[in-house]
Amino acid sequence: MSQHHGPAMRLKSFCLFPSIAMALSGCAVGTVVDVATAPVRGVAQVADWATTSQDEADRNRGRELREREERLGELSEDYERKSEDCLEGNDRACRDAVAMRREMDELIASLPQDLPEQRD
Repeated sequence: MSQHHGPAMRLKSFCLFPSIAMALSGCAVGTVVDVATAPVRGVAQVADWATTSQDEADRNRGRELREREERLGELSEDYERKSEDCLEGNDRACRDAVAMRREMDELIASLPQDLPEQRD
C-alpha cells in the first residue's frame, strides 16, 4: 500500500484544521463564561440560603410562640398538682412548685402582651 501525503491531503488537513479550531474555541468560550459566572451564581445561591423570607420568619415566630404557650400550659397543670401536694406537707413538691413557678414567670415575660382594651 502506498501512502498518499501529497498536496491534496495537506490541503484537506489545512482546511479541516480551522473548522475544528473554531468549534473548539466556541466550547472554550462557553466554558470560560461558565467558569467566570460560577462565583456570581454561587454567591447568589448562598445569599438566598442565608436570608430568611418574611413569611418564613413569621411562621418561625408563630411556631415559637405556640411552643412557649404549650409549655406554659403544661407547667400550669403540673404546678397545680405540685401546689396541692405541697399544701399536704410534701417538701419535694414545694421545691418543684417553686421551680415551675419561676419557669412559668420567665415564659410569661417572653410572650407578647395583649394590648389593654380601650375604654370609652
